[in-house]
Amino acid sequence: MLQNLPDKIYLKDVGPRDGLQNEETWIETEDKVTMIDKLAQSGLKEIEISSFVHPKWIPALSDAREVARQIQRYPDVNYSALVPNQKGLEHALEADLDGISVFMSASETHNQKNINKTIDETYPVLRDVIEVAKQENKVVTGYVSTVFDCPFEGRTKPEQVIPVCEQLLESGADYLSLGDTIGSAVPSQVEALLDELLKRYPEEKLIMHFHDTRGMAMANLLTSLNYGITHFDSSVGGLGGCPYAPGAAGNVATEDVLYLFHGLGIETGISMDHLLDTAEFIQSKLGKRLPSKSLTHQLSRN
Repeated sequence: MLQNLPDKIYLKDVGPRDGLQNEETWIETEDKVTMIDKLAQSGLKEIEISSFVHPKWIPALSDAREVARQIQRYPDVNYSALVPNQKGLEHALEADLDGISVFMSASETHNQKNINKTIDETYPVLRDVIEVAKQENKVVTGYVSTVFDCPFEGRTKPEQVIPVCEQLLESGADYLSLGDTIGSAVPSQVEALLDELLKRYPEEKLIMHFHDTRGMAMANLLTSLNYGITHFDSSVGGLGGCPYAPGAAGNVATEDVLYLFHGLGIETGISMDHLLDTAEFIQSKLGKRLPSKSLTHQLSRN
């Protein structure tokens, strides 16, 4: 049974970055801009707009700088981007974004395939990025991938996750986003990890990032709520997937999470109609059915 539900939760839509990065269909810059502007108009207060990585690694987001220039900036919305290194940070700072996200994995093999560095080699790179970002008064989120399972190594133990979290927070990260990268976790794994992390860090430092490959995202999200977690990543339409995690499906759909929270009486300040409009828009541009259950239901009624 759910206990001690929060009065308010915080959703960051990562669709424009985590959602689009794995798509083979090229989305025009103007359509990415429209997507982000629509998300901002929905009442979302946090949007991850793109990733400032080398275009050869993530071709789908090669127009990140142009997207950042063209989006309409709403004063009550925090816009962020993922950066891998100092060069990416320079581009993000030029765009004057509110937030910077860095990323690494809790499993060695995924980290090497994703970043081309060992975990130990990654720490100093991210430490330098975080230091400069904080000097520029940016909010820094540290993404930790494969915190439950790795597509190459199997089950990830909490004791593998803890030192990565410690390093990122000690380097100055404001938040940790804990990623179920391949969408395979079940609630008992969420409980085991949060039991350990919440002994060390306050719940407001933690963001849960669930993919829905096996339909477990909602169960894992509810488990996190029971632990007092109030910050979640999600993706409009259920877009998503990781280029370096074979078999990973999309993030949990923002509109499906919204339906749950509104049903529980939790305040979000987000409009379902606006989200569904955004999901339908990007679905039309991709030319394929998105996994969002709320969108599917909406379209079946029309």
